[in-house]
Amino acid sequence: MEIIFETERLIVRKFTTADYDNLFLLHGNPEVMRYIRPVKTKEESDVFLDMALETYASSYMGRWAVDEKLTGNFAGTFVIVPIPDDTEKIQLGYSFTPENWGKGFATEVTRAGLDYFRNNTPLTEIYAVTESPNIASQKVLLKAGFSLYGNKMEGEKELVVFIVRR
Repeated sequence: MEIIFETERLIVRKFTTADYDNLFLLHGNPEVMRYIRPVKTKEESDVFLDMALETYASSYMGRWAVDEKLTGNFAGTFVIVPIPDDTEKIQLGYSFTPENWGKGFATEVTRAGLDYFRNNTPLTEIYAVTESPNIASQKVLLKAGFSLYGNKMEGEKELVVFIVRR
């Protein structure tokens, strides 16, 4: 297991080919994906993981698994990746399985992810993007140290953009 960073309760590690079912717990769940992207079939989720394994094999960026230290159970994902419509800007993001909501994991992993950004990347700024109705994630980002950057439209969706600068 290749660990990227740890928090008090979580391990952020590289995905492996043993994680196909874990990732589908997120990608196949409409509740989890509501503010992220369309739900994927198992096959689409598997292809997504294959692409992530290949794309981020040797980079400070990545799509990583988050496991709970106490149980070793898969809890969610944490990412540092380019913003899809503006690849010059790098974003931080996370998603967790519903049974891990409300435990403070999102704030914990985001704070540690910001430490990772400061100590392990050449970036001078990092963004986070939420859909405007996703108040819970906006609160997490502000609590973790992000500042409001602005709003933008993506098709019919209004997005709220946050930033942290070094």
